[in-house]
Amino acid sequence: MTSEGLSATWRPDLFSGKHVVVTGATSGIGLAIAMAFAALGARVTGTATNATKAEALGTKGIAPFVADVTDEMAMKRLIETCGDLDVLVNNAGMVRRVEEFQWDTFQKVMDVNLNATARLSFLSREKLAARKGAIINIASMLSTFGDPLVPAYAASKGAVTQLTKSLAIAYAADGVRVNAIAPGWIATPLTQPLVENAERSGPIVGRTPMARWGKPDEIAEGAVFLASPAARFMTGATLTIDGGYSIR
Repeated sequence: MTSEGLSATWRPDLFSGKHVVVTGATSGIGLAIAMAFAALGARVTGTATNATKAEALGTKGIAPFVADVTDEMAMKRLIETCGDLDVLVNNAGMVRRVEEFQWDTFQKVMDVNLNATARLSFLSREKLAARKGAIINIASMLSTFGDPLVPAYAASKGAVTQLTKSLAIAYAADGVRVNAIAPGWIATPLTQPLVENAERSGPIVGRTPMARWGKPDEIAEGAVFLASPAARFMTGATLTIDGGYSIR
């Protein structure tokens, strides 16, 4: 899954000797991020929700860790057993269109998208400080504007950007940088029905100045940048990668 941008921009051993943990690493953006760091020499651990997904992840050279990111004890085991930690990518997330107006669903989305991100960031602080590492949180274009169908998703992603800023201030003294990425419309297995629906896809592409859907690799390249020495003076920032969708 190595993209042209990745291989053309970064030396292949950039993250040699580094350990990267990516949550929600089995598909879409999470898988692209995990594969990008692995392609640049990192040892990568990725979380998976079940054994079948973990097995598939293992075939790609990513060390799988089966866990629900909302399970506090499981996340403690992840950090305790992962060894050194250089980069944490909080990617795991969920969205439930329309259903988020049901309170139980609203709480579940918040728990996965926001609470799990905060918890794992807290748990990993000591190990990241020891390596002067970095946290990258996956936010969303909906961090800055609303959507009538996904109130919990939008609220959680807006909170992730504010969490990122707060942790950046708190962790700076430890030498740990904390940044976020706000993807736009990215073609993934989750969004494939929209990509293939001309009635839905047309307005999305029409509003996007670059006139296309984004690719998971293009988000992965942003994550690599934020974790790299090239971003050594960046913390508390949210990097928007959306083809210009949010500027209109």
